[in-house]
Amino acid sequence: MKRTNWLLIAAVLLLTALPLWLVPRPAAGPDGQPSEIFAGADSLAQRAIEEIVPGYQPWFAPLLEPASGEIASLLFALQAAIGAGIIGYWLGAAVTREKMRQAAEQECSDRAD
Repeated sequence: MKRTNWLLIAAVLLLTALPLWLVPRPAAGPDGQPSEIFAGADSLAQRAIEEIVPGYQPWFAPLLEPASGEIASLLFALQAAIGAGIIGYWLGAAVTREKMRQAAEQECSDRAD
């Protein structure tokens, strides 16, 4: 591989790993329990609702309850990857379509001359 590629790979790895080491762990919450570093909006909203209405019961249960947090993260990452694939395919198709249109216009103008 070229040196440039190795430098890009190293930069991506550093940008991925450095925040895990450099960002300090958040302080404990008002209840004394340690805060989660990567707490999601769902858990924060659930805690806020429990503070406002202690006896709150959800309106419905999820159709599919992941067995663990890791599986939920896997499903979320899979959803993001599928979405990125669809967007990438659409962008690639749009660029190719434009190139083909320009080539066809160029061919037509060459024939007219």
